[in-house]
Amino acid sequence: IVENLGVKQGLLRELEAIIAPDAVLASNTSSLSITALARELKHPGRLVGMHFFNPVPLMKLVEVVSGLRTDRAAADAIFELAKGWGKTPVHAKSTPGFIVNRIARPYYAEALALLQEQAATPAQLDAALRGAGFRMGPCELMDLIGHDVNFAVTESVYAANFGDKRYVPSLVQRELVDGGLLGRKSGEGFYRYPAETERAQGAAIALAGGAVSVHGNGPLAQRLAQGLQGSGLDVKLVAVSDWIGIETSTLQLRLTDGRAAQQLAAQTRQRDIAVFDWALSDTPQAALAFAVAAGASEASVAQAASLLAAAGFTPLRIADAAGLVVARTVAMLINEAADAVQQGVCDANAADTAMKLGVNYPAGPFEWLARVGVGATVLLLDALFAVYRSERYRVSPWLRQQDWRRQTSSGSPT
Repeated sequence: IVENLGVKQGLLRELEAIIAPDAVLASNTSSLSITALARELKHPGRLVGMHFFNPVPLMKLVEVVSGLRTDRAAADAIFELAKGWGKTPVHAKSTPGFIVNRIARPYYAEALALLQEQAATPAQLDAALRGAGFRMGPCELMDLIGHDVNFAVTESVYAANFGDKRYVPSLVQRELVDGGLLGRKSGEGFYRYPAETERAQGAAIALAGGAVSVHGNGPLAQRLAQGLQGSGLDVKLVAVSDWIGIETSTLQLRLTDGRAAQQLAAQTRQRDIAVFDWALSDTPQAALAFAVAAGASEASVAQAASLLAAAGFTPLRIADAAGLVVARTVAMLINEAADAVQQGVCDANAADTAMKLGVNYPAGPFEWLARVGVGATVLLLDALFAVYRSERYRVSPWLRQQDWRRQTSSGSPT
């Protein structure tokens, strides 16, 4: 049946007239409000959303969606039915995009924003996010979905949320749609087909021996130190530090906290400074984006790349964009999931399950939050907001509350 509110309401009225009084009605709608679909039923409590994911035989996830008047018993009955079919159901409230199509928006939106800023190429963005464990990068995924479909979903979510800037469609994607460059189905999108997707490659650079300092005392600092020591460098550990990264006599290479390298250079009065992305995968030689301040010497650029390579990564140099690629994308996914929990769309476990099973994310947003920390996530989002001054990057009230609790218990604002 066509995805049209009036048509589906009419069908549901006809069905209600012939089914048993205790029967439950379920709709596989992906975009229509369950509350609106149930509006003209005599017994709206019996209607439940049962949103499957394609290909249905392979995808385990089912979103069990309750409208404003859905009876909990009806939702629970559908939940148990899905389990009996071998599916993994999650409860969700009827809201634009439900769980998956809502929380996933930043995965596309941040890539499109970086493309609009000309901060990176599609191949670099895809490589960076595959390096973080995603099966497909955002650009190749949009090519697979079809830009007409992806753009239409974004427009729908944006309109349904009354123009909330977090969901604003991209001019970059509209140009592709207007030009008929829809991705794989049209033969060209971000990439041309049937040619293989372009793969961004990091440069393999030899590193001269010498002494370096590794700042920080967490798992990432330990990973950096072990990698550099394995490459024959003399490594000094600086466990007590207000930043994480690598320092030489001429360069500071810092884990991004959301600030651009140029902003850090201005604030520290250090010309030769670089930032690198969140490293969320344990895979050896995973791609990792980095950027350097505009005034940095070419020797420092080469040194930043060689240090990351020596530490076990494949360095990808991009333009100096706040939050780089993985950090801003994952922080925004966490932020969107936090808002979904704050607004009662789902709970944290449902969000994690839905994103891993519905779109094959390597981790759920709250699993990432536990790994990177609420303090680092809020710090990065605040830094993005300071640069762009857009409500798109405002911190979820749920996350802000969690950060205040962390500060209260630790006695530290960072």
